[in-house]
Parts: sequence; structure tokens; C-alpha cells
Amino acid sequence: MIKTYDVKSAQETILKRNYNHLLEYPENLIKSTEKLFGIGVSPDKAVDIILRSVRENGDRAIAEWTKLLDGINITDIRISAELIENAYRSLSPSLLDVFKLSASRIKLFHEQQPLPNWETTTLGGILGQRTTPIERVGVYVPGGTAPLPSSLLMSVIPAQVAGVNQIIICTPPNPDKSILAAAAICNIKDVFLAGGAQAVAAMAYGTKTIPKVDKIVGAGNLYVTLAKQKVYGTVGIEGLAGPTETMVIADKTANPAWVASDLLAQAEHDYLASAILLTPDADIARTVAAEIDNQLAKLSRSEMIETSLQNRGGIVLTPDLRSAAMLADDYGPEHLCLSVEKPEEVAGWINNAGGIFFGENSYEVLGDYMAGPSHIMPTGGTARFSSPLNVLDFVKISSVISLDPETSLELSPPAAKFAQTESLTGHAAAANYRIKQ
Repeated sequence: MIKTYDVKSAQETILKRNYNHLLEYPENLIKSTEKLFGIGVSPDKAVDIILRSVRENGDRAIAEWTKLLDGINITDIRISAELIENAYRSLSPSLLDVFKLSASRIKLFHEQQPLPNWETTTLGGILGQRTTPIERVGVYVPGGTAPLPSSLLMSVIPAQVAGVNQIIICTPPNPDKSILAAAAICNIKDVFLAGGAQAVAAMAYGTKTIPKVDKIVGAGNLYVTLAKQKVYGTVGIEGLAGPTETMVIADKTANPAWVASDLLAQAEHDYLASAILLTPDADIARTVAAEIDNQLAKLSRSEMIETSLQNRGGIVLTPDLRSAAMLADDYGPEHLCLSVEKPEEVAGWINNAGGIFFGENSYEVLGDYMAGPSHIMPTGGTARFSSPLNVLDFVKISSVISLDPETSLELSPPAAKFAQTESLTGHAAAANYRIKQ
């Protein structure tokens, strides 16, 4: 069922990045958008309409869009503390223990991350950097085809470690109890019923009920991603999430059943998810393909998995492990799993990956839930220039400049000359006044 490619054909198909994915829409999405918004209205234009209406009409617009898009009448946008507590109490103690273990590992991991506060006196006076937390952060937790309390934990806890003063959560109506329970574990009181682009608008502009935030994090559907792109500048964002992706590099020592299960786990996220195996071993390629067929029938989301693997997944036969690593590095996957005998060696050839999973004991599902690093990682090749969500996403760095008088006087003449070179006479004058006195 999963296709096998040579390197050249893979580079022309499944390994070819589409950097216009926010401008190119599937036909079914265009039709559904036009059904709601009118003929000729693209998803991009629909998001413009939603953003403007929420900016102008606040809570009323949230309720109207929720009724139109979700078919739900909401009378209270804020979820009460009682509902959050009841959701927490409704979960089994064993499941709550799982959530708490995950939360504790996420917290412990991010507490190890150093924050760049430093000063030096070697340049005359005091120069350095001061790190301060962002005041208010909004976290979007999607509803989608499966509840994701893990995404709440992975977003909220790094922000708490960074010292963010207020964290709010927006999630679509009728949230799963597990999401509210995760909010309770994180002691989050501000949880609001708002999904899609309208949630992003509410957090970016503020409404009577939902406070305006300084930064929005969290993945969502195309409408959420488009909305985040459009409000950037009014607020900060951590990135523009695309469909999730896993790339596995395997050699002859890999366990084919485990590799197959890792690919299947990724493919069940989304019809557009990418699950790709790179291997120089033809026997591994054949055995993994057979294992995928054997395991698929046992999974509840088999139809989605099959579509994902046929359209976005595949097995690529490479000349050797070094070639596989080069292909992976060029692709810049969200998750890179090294099911090889010497993962440290292969990792040494990699510069671009959101998360690198060393060996088959460190499989990607553990990264999704329990390992500790946030599972919110760069997708769509953006690992070439961005990072997984971490504590630094929730702080600001201010430069500290406190020069002593001698250094100030010493630097003023060259500063004046620099300013004159740029024809900025006001700048030069400001420096010259110090020199004269």
C-alpha cells in the first residue's frame, strides 16, 4: 500500500516542499468555504472577514461565528471554574497520573533551559542582556478529529516556567473533558469557548470577555494558521504550523515492526500528514511495507492513515546512510527518527530537524507525550530557521547599555563620523554635543 521510491522520483514528489501551501487550497475546502461565505470567497478572504468582524464586534461576533461554523449556540464564552474542576474529577485516577507524569517531565525539562541574563564590564561600563517574561500569552488548543490535552501541556508549561503572568486558553465549543482536566493540572483559570480564526482574532484584539494577549501559540487548522499569519505584528506568534511530519532513517539493524508502527502513528494525525522512511536496505524497505499492511487493519483511523500514506508518505531507497541523512537535512523534518546502529554518527550529519530521536528506544510517540521537550515543533521545512516551542518563546531580551563617561567620550567621535557618513546630521550633532562638553 505504501509506495517505494528511488531518490530522484522522491525528490520530485514526496520530498518536494510546497512553500505556497497557505495559498493553495484543496477543492473540497474551497467549496465548503464558498458555501458559508459566498461564491468566490477563498479561505484567505474568509479569514479576513472573520478577523474584521471580531475586531469590530467582539463577543457577539464570536457567538455568531460559532453558531455558523460549528452549529452551536453559546451563551457564555468563558468556561466556569466549576466545569473545569468537574472535568478534572471525572477522569480516572490512573489517567490523571499519566497527565501529571507528562506535566512533571515537561516542567523539569524546560527548567533546565538557561535564560540569557548576562553582563560584561570589558567594553567600558556595563553592557549585557536582560530577560523578562511576556506579560500575557494565548494558547490555542484545537478540537479537530481528536482531543489533544497533550498540546495544552506542551504549550502552557514552558510559558509557566518562563514566568508568564497570565495564560489564557481558547478551544472550540464542547471541549473534551481531558482538555479541561489538563487545564486544571496546569492551574489555568481562563479558558474560553472560541475556535478557529475567531479565537485567534479574539486573543489578538481582545473582547469584553477574552483579554488581548501579547503572543499566541498553538497549532490549528488552515483557518487558524492563516489568522495567525494575519495578526502577526499586532501580536507575536511562535510559527505557522503545517501538517505534521515524521521522517525515519533506518538501517539493517532496525526493527521493521517498530518502524512501521512509528510511520502509522504519524499518518493517523491527518490526511495531509507525512510519514517517510529513508533506508539503504532493500530488505528493511520490503519488510516495513509488509508490516504496514499487517498493522493497518488493527487501527481505528485506518482510512485516514491509508490516504495519508498514499498521498504524502513513502519509502525511499538511498545509496547509503550518508545519502539518507543529506536528504533528511534538505527536507528539514519536524521529527527525525534514527532507527540505526549508530544514531550519534548519523545525527552528526544533520543540521535541520525539529526533534532528533536517537535510536528505537526514543521513538516519536514518547516525544508526543512523555519525554519532556515540547512536541510543538517546526513543520513544512521551517526547521531550517526555527525551533521547537521552548522557554525562550515566552521571554523578551532587552539590551543593557550603561557606558562609563570615559568610554562614552572615546566612542563619540567615531559615532559622529559614522553618522555623517550616513548623512544623519542630527545623529552627528547629538554625539558632537557630548564631545564639546
